[in-house]
Amino acid sequence: MSTIRVAIDGPSGAGKSTLARAAAAGLGFLYVDTGAIYRTVGLYACESGIDPGAEAALSAALPGLRVELQYDEAGQQRMLLNGRDVSEAIRRPEISRCASVVSALPAVRGYLLETQRELARKNSVVMDGRDIGTVVLPDAEVKVFLTASAEVRARRRCRELEERGTPQPFEEVLRDIEARDWKDTHRAAAPLRQARDAVLLDTSTMSFSESRQALLRIIQERMGA
Repeated sequence: MSTIRVAIDGPSGAGKSTLARAAAAGLGFLYVDTGAIYRTVGLYACESGIDPGAEAALSAALPGLRVELQYDEAGQQRMLLNGRDVSEAIRRPEISRCASVVSALPAVRGYLLETQRELARKNSVVMDGRDIGTVVLPDAEVKVFLTASAEVRARRRCRELEERGTPQPFEEVLRDIEARDWKDTHRAAAPLRQARDAVLLDTSTMSFSESRQALLRIIQERMGA
């Protein structure tokens, strides 16, 4: 087997990116944050004045949109939009909401699907998102569904926003997460769901270190290590 594909799915705020990045570093795999790709398209829509839910308008703009993934010296994924590094800009709360809308559009998902699969063909990857194990890499060697309660995810998100200097009230963050959960699980295109052969990992009562160890243990067991 030339490459190993680890697919990690789960709801917003479950810690997928942080844990997947840590797991990839521990395994020596390439980390791919697919959510960042959709956030980049969401940022483009917002900056261009395109309604993120207007599929026809956004679809017409996609051929002229250049979304690139690069990795810095520390191995961190950087997102480029038409040559501009937007890695920080795509993390703003309003861009998260735009990303949630654009990621539900079949035209956008189809456009970005091959980009994601090509990375997994060329590299051993830990890839996280909403539909990696069900749509993007349905034959991945390892699948994990990572989750935590909405309240725990909201508290984690609040801490993250405070550290970035953009704090938000807990109740507002919780409402956003619950609304995002509903949209992700009810959308017509690739709704969020646990793949039949995915291992469920609930980190509600785990520390980061415990979550990381649990995730690595699952991956290594599935890899037969």
